Amino acid sequence: MAVQKSVEKWKAKRWFNIYAPTIFGDSVIGEIPGADEKAMIGRVIKVNMSWVTHNPQHSFITIAMKISDANGDVAHTTISSIEQTYSFIHSLVRRGQSAIYTVDNLKDKGGKSFILKLLIMTSSKIATPKKTAIRTAMSSFLKEYSAGMSTEDFIKSMLDTSFQQEAVKKISNIAEISKMELKKIEL
Repeated sequence: MAVQKSVEKWKAKRWFNIYAPTIFGDSVIGEIPGADEKAMIGRVIKVNMSWVTHNPQHSFITIAMKISDANGDVAHTTISSIEQTYSFIHSLVRRGQSAIYTVDNLKDKGGKSFILKLLIMTSSKIATPKKTAIRTAMSSFLKEYSAGMSTEDFIKSMLDTSFQQEAVKKISNIAEISKMELKKIEL
């Protein structure tokens, strides 16, 4: 009898189409079963970023999307976090280089706060005072850069690498930067 109850419970569920956030064009990214609309709100779905943007360069990025509202068989999402895969980050660190990790609490133009984690690679080994100088310069640049735009625009600039190009110009006078990568954004 217990098996019949679980089967009946499963049959009562229906499938919801999941739509990507408006920043990525409101495209359907998948389907998920749910009992009703209220049960869907708050669920977090993690997918590969290349599925959402259709860009193969984003295949090492994972995006977590939270369902914000559900109507009928449609579920709309908002971005919860964006993260590089561990294997990709691990492959960047090489012998003879320095890896600098930064964690910054930032606010956008509207006052919405988010956490940004970056990995900065130098061309050669550098001393600890230079690492500290890079972190402080990057932190002040990030606060200024993020305060002038919305969170969606900031994410777009991170994904199209325009942010990385500007940031490297600002801190390259301290040490030669070989690569700057997004580690994680938490919204």
